[in-house]
Amino acid sequence: MNNISVVIITRNEAPVLANTLQSLQGLTDDLVIVDSGSTDETIAIARQFNAHLVQTEWLGFGPTKNLGNLSTRHDWILSLDADEAIDEELKNNLQHISLTVDENSVYDLSFKTFTGNYQLRFGEYARDHHIRLFNKQQVQWDNALVHEKLVIPSHITIKKLHGYVHHYTMKDFDSYSRKLFNYAILNAQKLFNAGKKVSSVKMYLSPLTAFIINYIFKMGFLDGWRGYVAARLSAFYTFLKYAHLKELWQRGQ
Repeated sequence: MNNISVVIITRNEAPVLANTLQSLQGLTDDLVIVDSGSTDETIAIARQFNAHLVQTEWLGFGPTKNLGNLSTRHDWILSLDADEAIDEELKNNLQHISLTVDENSVYDLSFKTFTGNYQLRFGEYARDHHIRLFNKQQVQWDNALVHEKLVIPSHITIKKLHGYVHHYTMKDFDSYSRKLFNYAILNAQKLFNAGKKVSSVKMYLSPLTAFIINYIFKMGFLDGWRGYVAARLSAFYTFLKYAHLKELWQRGQ
């Protein structure tokens, strides 16, 4: 077994967390759950899987993940969301990769995105991938409240690790639309804090552009009605983000 710590941030993730933690069995002896005020069974599930529980107020995505990194026993970290489970091929590769001689690398993982039990194979979710395995002595998250990114020094090499992370981001489209609404508000605040503005033209055209790209050019239509709804939700998110940003400037907040 490699010395890999797994860090997951949570808040009311009971419906998905057990599936994620089950997929990690046999991979790590250091599972860190950073929880920000869960009121459901999230904490009980974390304890059931013998996770090291860190409880904190919500600090934003980047700072909360960095807090989790500081709480790990090992330098190598696999960073997952509560709704992201790993498949057996990825687990096997994580167990056998030579990390002790490879501290100046990070690993880019491929994702499969599901709504319910249906995998979205087209649109913006096709060929999704993210860097999620890294050495905390070399790499950390930025301080963004939302859409956080890893700060990767120029000497670090990005490598690919085979296998998949299964992202169960959409239990159903209703719950996903609520999640997108929250992300849109947070991202609008992030843009406002950075001094970014948006014109009325962009506020209306960007959602249309997002829909056309995801549904037509990225062939979301091949996922049937699910692809259509996913493209509409992407457009909905884009509009909400810019509409709230415009509102923030008008209120001067």
